[in-house]
Amino acid sequence: MKFKGNVIVSRGFTLIELLIAVAIVGILTAVALPSYQNYVRDSNRAVAKAILYENAQFMEQFYTENNRYDQDLAGNVVVIPIAQSPRTGVAQYQITRVVTNATFTLQATPVGSMVGDTCGALTLTNTGLQGAGGDVAACWNR
Repeated sequence: MKFKGNVIVSRGFTLIELLIAVAIVGILTAVALPSYQNYVRDSNRAVAKAILYENAQFMEQFYTENNRYDQDLAGNVVVIPIAQSPRTGVAQYQITRVVTNATFTLQATPVGSMVGDTCGALTLTNTGLQGAGGDVAACWNR
């Protein structure tokens, strides 16, 4: 600080002030980052679940028209319309299906940044049975 007449003129920050500001930013980051990462994982999982439901709806419509899940009346094998989640961009889940003439199971397998997700692979069957690699209720009802 310098005095110019009766006015105090301050120039810049002291090292202590700078260290306190850096410490505050560090603490806020340490608290906020895990919450943000959980939010992103939950959001990615919600998109995958919606795509599983959309594919299941497609499979049910296909069954209504062909009286089976695995192929149409001409013998062509069914292909699910959405094979990744999200639909465009970097895949967070790969969507696959296991199908017979009377049943199907859709599975969303985590890839990329979702590989370490506690829910693991999400599954949905033709009977509406939901499955997950973790706690099914927690993974499907969030």
